[in-house]
Amino acid sequence: MSAKDKIKILQGDLTEQDADAIVNAANDDLQLGGGVAGAIRRKGGPAVQEECNRVGPIPLGEAAVTGGGNLKARYVIHAASMRLGERTSEPNLRASTRASLLRARELGVRTIAFPAVGTGIAGFPMRRCAEVMLEEVARHLEGDTSLEEIRFVLYDNVAHQAFRDVFEALPD
Repeated sequence: MSAKDKIKILQGDLTEQDADAIVNAANDDLQLGGGVAGAIRRKGGPAVQEECNRVGPIPLGEAAVTGGGNLKARYVIHAASMRLGERTSEPNLRASTRASLLRARELGVRTIAFPAVGTGIAGFPMRRCAEVMLEEVARHLEGDTSLEEIRFVLYDNVAHQAFRDVFEALPD
């Protein structure tokens, strides 16, 4: 099975994913404000933010793990690609994606679902996000991993199409 066979590009609501873990597009303070983080806070319940308060802050480019609260996912992996109120940079997006995959491996996670990290309030360009995240996932899948399925769950048509286009251009 190739790395590409383990990657799925879907359109939908990340917080509804029945996966071992979902990834939050996080700030380094682990404050669940708007966008993906706000949806996780609302659907996951107060337990997720309470656990974030105990774990955070974390360095930019890192990832921290909390329970999923009321979500279907057992874990939330918080990928810190930005400081609160600032923008996501490519090095931080790349590092936080890589760190999220490492946390998943440490937990023995088999299924994980990612959003388009950093493309909302943090302003990172959608297509470049797709390129960076898919490069990191493909590289991770070349090594030792517990992951059997990596989903990119994109909320709208623009994000879904950008990720689909980049995915289809990946080598088999």
